[in-house]
Amino acid sequence: MTTPDGGATRAAPAREEGGAARTAPPRKETARPARRGPADPVRSLMHHHQELCARAVDALEIAAGLEAHGVTDRTAARFRHRDVFSLAEELYARVPRADPATPAAPAPEPVAAPAARGSRSVRAVLHLLPGAVCVAAVAALASVGAAPPDVRTAVGAAGGVLVVLAVRLGVRSGPLRRRHQGAGPRTAGLWVCWTAGYAVYGDWLLGQLLAGGPDLPYAAPRAAVATAVALAFALVPAAGCAHWFAVRGRRGLAASRGLGELAARVRPLLLATTLLFLGALVALLLGADAVLGDDGTMAVVAAAALGVLLFLARLLAVHGFPEAAATGLASAAALEALALSLVLIARLPGLPPLGLPVEALATAAGPAAVPAVACTAAALGLLVHGLRALTGASAHGPAPSGPAEAHRP
Repeated sequence: MTTPDGGATRAAPAREEGGAARTAPPRKETARPARRGPADPVRSLMHHHQELCARAVDALEIAAGLEAHGVTDRTAARFRHRDVFSLAEELYARVPRADPATPAAPAPEPVAAPAARGSRSVRAVLHLLPGAVCVAAVAALASVGAAPPDVRTAVGAAGGVLVVLAVRLGVRSGPLRRRHQGAGPRTAGLWVCWTAGYAVYGDWLLGQLLAGGPDLPYAAPRAAVATAVALAFALVPAAGCAHWFAVRGRRGLAASRGLGELAARVRPLLLATTLLFLGALVALLLGADAVLGDDGTMAVVAAAALGVLLFLARLLAVHGFPEAAATGLASAAALEALALSLVLIARLPGLPPLGLPVEALATAAGPAAVPAVACTAAALGLLVHGLRALTGASAHGPAPSGPAEAHRP
């Protein structure tokens, strides 16, 4: 009897040991909660932005992409993170890189240093080209002063076309080149041409309309030469200020730990950049007035307002907001066109009161007051929009680069 009891006593521990052996694996499984499983709140975000995370160079690029897709600090809190930046860091750490062979791509860097210096020289020449072409066009017009009106018109039109082409080359290189290759509004170029053309010929045209003219086809348009030359040369400070803003913006993105901190860094930066460009533009306008003749104080104000409007519009387009830029330019062009239309409509019987506001403004401050008001209102609108739009991480992400872009000026 002792043997069965002993057997029983030996079997019991065996069953206990067996039971312990059978229960150990479940205990080991329950001790490992599914942090990376369905309960993981970040996993769905990883799958949704798989390509972005796999091809990102660093966590800042992921943060910029998330912010561009509408992920804010409040959204990041749902994923148990304090802000978008810490969420981007986890995604960057958890998602493997797409191509392990891509780190070998920076091999051509030693060749890129001389090419970069050469491209900077080319960009400087391209940014100076509109001013040089404009001065040449003014000199050509002065040389044919005694020629028939048709010759003067042809020379002026050719000079205008060459200036437009030079400006187009200048804004397609360096800091003024759009980094985001999306299809922006096709009418933006039209609004730029309208506002710039009004700055050169609009004051003369409005004065003629208010006086009952112009007497076409015998009227000889009078251009604001100093304004045209100063605005053409303004491409140089615009490129410098845009580069300064882009570099400081990326540094602010790298140093910020949240969208609120980034916004606090970018807002004063945008205001300082705008004031810096405005100071350089006013200096150009005053210098052009001193050399080429005074267009009047209000003409300087109107040209400065237009320059700031064009600068802010290009800055928004460069950083991924071409629609807002086109809207600001279109609003200024619409106000200028409305002023001219009201003067013409006021000539109809019974409608003279419609032209009184424009006539009163032009009488009090000169015809240049109309573009000054229009461009100032549009520039303030773009500045307010920029203080919100340019404070996001997506506005300061790295520029897309590729083999084709390596030596582009």
